[in-house]
Amino acid sequence: MPFRAAILTRGDSIVRDALLIVYVSVVLAIGFSPIVRIIERQRLGVAKRLPRWLAILILYVAILGSVALVLVLVFPPMVDQARALPLTLSEMFERAQEFLISKGWLKEHLTMQEAVERAPGTGGDAVGQVARTAASLAGGIFGIVTILILTFYMLVDSWTLRESALRLFPRKHRARADAASRQVMNKVSAWLGGQMLLAGTIGVTSAIGLWALGIPFFYVLALISALGEMIPIVGPILAAIPAIAIASTVSMQKVLFVVIFFVLQQQLENHILVPKIMSRQVGVSPVTVIVSLLIGGSLLGIVGAIIAVPTAAILQVVAGELLADESQK
Repeated sequence: MPFRAAILTRGDSIVRDALLIVYVSVVLAIGFSPIVRIIERQRLGVAKRLPRWLAILILYVAILGSVALVLVLVFPPMVDQARALPLTLSEMFERAQEFLISKGWLKEHLTMQEAVERAPGTGGDAVGQVARTAASLAGGIFGIVTILILTFYMLVDSWTLRESALRLFPRKHRARADAASRQVMNKVSAWLGGQMLLAGTIGVTSAIGLWALGIPFFYVLALISALGEMIPIVGPILAAIPAIAIASTVSMQKVLFVVIFFVLQQQLENHILVPKIMSRQVGVSPVTVIVSLLIGGSLLGIVGAIIAVPTAAILQVVAGELLADESQK
């Protein structure tokens, strides 16, 4: 029975992950559709428009090219700083030990290796933990590639898919369903625009703040912050780690100032920027934005937080149509 339960649980997880990939692809296809339409309208000659597949390919190249450009800018300076980081960390570790020993809080002097070996969670399961992390990373990369491919084909066949979906409704309701689908498309596309606006705002403020604090490579760290903003909840935290690491190569005082800066920035982002920008862009209330992020993050983690706002916008349109039907009865 335990073996059967494990198989059923594993099967449920696979089905859930597959449905989640399909849903994320649908959301992205809906959000990218207006952009693809704009690119598609560009004319090659006198009257010939771009093929839809080429318009989608241009969008993909632009997105992937931007990511590649960021990586090219990020890695060289990060590698240079990483080479100096171990020595700085070793010196900081020694100073911290001397302080703890002087206060009587530490009884013996430890090397860095001994401290790592005695740290909680670094026992004999280290190999298994590395293997699980590698498998999780591989699964994440596979999921992203699958979403990109599936989204591409959905965009290519969007007209056919949309017409097929409309035929599921009775003929007398198809006009309303068509209008509702266009409303959903506008809202999801506005959500994507809102995400870009948030990323730009965080990137600019990070550049200004880190420059004012005298942190090296502030422009690169600002790009990382902008990318981290695209991942709700944990993204900004992960994006702050490189800035803290580089600040540690300068002084502990800089580390403290950088931590305070990012904490204040995230408070501003969580309580003002996200609710206000998403409310204006997508047309959902700030309360709905916050609640949807909490529910999505709790149920599905990072992916759930990412798709929470567009899902709330879609449900808002559906609920509006259902309530309109009830009022007409």
